[in-house]
Amino acid sequence: MAVKIYIIYYSMYGHVARLAEEIKKGVDSVEGVEVKLWQVPETLPEEVLGKMGAPPKSDVPIITPSDLAEADGFLLGFPTRFGMMAAQFKAFMDSTGGLWGTQQLAGKPAGIFYSTASQGGGQETTALTAITQLVHHGMIFVPIGYTFGAGMFEIEKVKGGSPYGAGTYAGDGTRQPTELELGQALHQGKYFAGIAKKFKGTA
Repeated sequence: MAVKIYIIYYSMYGHVARLAEEIKKGVDSVEGVEVKLWQVPETLPEEVLGKMGAPPKSDVPIITPSDLAEADGFLLGFPTRFGMMAAQFKAFMDSTGGLWGTQQLAGKPAGIFYSTASQGGGQETTALTAITQLVHHGMIFVPIGYTFGAGMFEIEKVKGGSPYGAGTYAGDGTRQPTELELGQALHQGKYFAGIAKKFKGTA
């Protein structure tokens, strides 16, 4: 049976969604793996989103807690809010109490990717603080470490991401993920899929 990986994200302005698309390409490149993109529910009213200049959501399906039990591994993406995951993603995690009660996600691998506005905006703390969600579910955090190679050491150009996972900088919202950031996202998808296959193969 194929390993089933869910890429689940929240994206207000499209930066995290762009990373998710590239991560999916990486997962798709690994044989024996099925991947699906999901969005978490929006919690803000349309009126508020309009005032914030947020574009319409894509047609990626909205996930429910019950959908999680079907997957063998997860890649979770979100923008930062004061160095932590956005409230919309946290609200979704808060709705998974039923799964927590039965520990249905325990032992399943999970990775993290993210977007921040600036270099000091939480490229590491956003992932670090999100790990608590995985721990309580008994999930196994899979960072990318320095497996991306030379791209991890780029200092001449502004580059998001860290050993925790792929990342990008949104700036004032107009900056889009760079080729290097997208390359790291692609790598994360491919690398995570390989790890998830190992977990499934030894189960």
